[in-house]
Amino acid sequence: MPILHSSVKLLTKHMPKVISPRSHAVLDYVTAGAFVAGGILLLKRRRDKRAGISALVCGVAETITSLLTDYPGGVTDLISFPTHGKIDMGLAAMTATLPEFMDFADAQDMGFFRAQAVMITANAGLTDFGRGRNYDQAFQREVA
Repeated sequence: MPILHSSVKLLTKHMPKVISPRSHAVLDYVTAGAFVAGGILLLKRRRDKRAGISALVCGVAETITSLLTDYPGGVTDLISFPTHGKIDMGLAAMTATLPEFMDFADAQDMGFFRAQAVMITANAGLTDFGRGRNYDQAFQREVA
């Protein structure tokens, strides 16, 4: 696992969990969109198809995971919010190691994947996974 990814994971482990489930969902969809946009741009450059396809696969994986999670922004409750956090950490580790695994070592392509891995790790590391869709619904009832 790259050092930067490991460092972010270690730093966020002991920090306050300030990201709500709703904010986590928004960041998940932003990450997925960045993967898809990056994949399209990488494929348009026609320099390295492996990097483009890898980015698209990561974007689809992030989107599907988000849609199946029981948090605001999810469509169904097949994946619990705490399990989603574990999946996010696995996706971040996979994203960080994809350039070596898929053998595309271009510095720009590698940097894109590393930045995405750091974003996923920070999002997961700073999120309070003790809360989910039920928490947000209860909170909205209290406020109303």
